Amino acid sequence: KLMAFIILFAGCDAAGRAPQKPEGVSIALPPSEHEGEMSVEQALLERRSVREYAPGPLTMSEISQLLWSAQGITHPNGLRTAPSAGGLYPLEIYLAAGEVVDLEAGIYRYKPQGHELLSVREGDHRRELSRAALGQSALLEAPAVIVIAGVYERTTVKYGERGVQYVHIEVGCAAENIHLQAVSLGLGTVFIGAFHDDGVKEVLRLGADEQPFALMPVGRMQTP
Repeated sequence: KLMAFIILFAGCDAAGRAPQKPEGVSIALPPSEHEGEMSVEQALLERRSVREYAPGPLTMSEISQLLWSAQGITHPNGLRTAPSAGGLYPLEIYLAAGEVVDLEAGIYRYKPQGHELLSVREGDHRRELSRAALGQSALLEAPAVIVIAGVYERTTVKYGERGVQYVHIEVGCAAENIHLQAVSLGLGTVFIGAFHDDGVKEVLRLGADEQPFALMPVGRMQTP
């Protein structure tokens, strides 16, 4: 009874997960691919931080693959592409779409269950994200920006303050997955951590319990 009271007081369900925000309009993503032409070793060899991109939009298939690499479900019991302490999955993945074929510009949240996007707000908000990130041009020039956010309480409800460190570890795992998937698709990205939290939260309409951790602009590689 005491444990049930603690869980309810923390605003989480019996599995330690915080309640989800109300969902917007859902957009189905193309199925993720599970076989590629590039080996993991080659992707590791070629991975670089890329801040300048060639012109051209991303495709929905590329967006699908990138989001799946971050938090896609890989097992009937809900296991995902990135490990999570206690299987509590505190991360939330957002997409700021500016130039994506067959996708209106806007802010979207990735929903691993069902592999779909949920609309958060309309319009191209890349410039606002760039301002929040001290004017970094990569966020403005990339056709899309993936944002890794999360809810500490989903993990700390079980692990206490140590759970904060576990959440940060998970951010790194998801970010590296995105990096390697981008390389395998011929795309470039970079992990950006310099930004004003409140500014990013406002752009993405994050909940009070959500924290932004990383901004990852994604675009086509420039021809040497």
